[in-house]
Amino acid sequence: MDKLIWWIFAGTSGGPNRARIVKALNKRPYNAHQLAEKLDLNYSTIRHHLKILIENHMITCSGENKYGNMYFLSTKMEENYNILSEILKELS
Repeated sequence: MDKLIWWIFAGTSGGPNRARIVKALNKRPYNAHQLAEKLDLNYSTIRHHLKILIENHMITCSGENKYGNMYFLSTKMEENYNILSEILKELS
């Protein structure tokens, strides 16, 4: 999981935005529109990053690609959240 977290959050240009999304979801669930507003990002950008995070089992959602789905950290991401925190500290 360490390598995957490094790649998703530090190895690509979208990593910082994905980290912001995961940090927000660590506090509470959001839908894509709420995340776009909270993080001041374009809705399409948020949807792109959510798709990548779901495909890599970092987050889960409450439904099947419907508007208003709520997004949550996956159990795997919750268990490894400290790795993300360490990576972000190292990159600062």
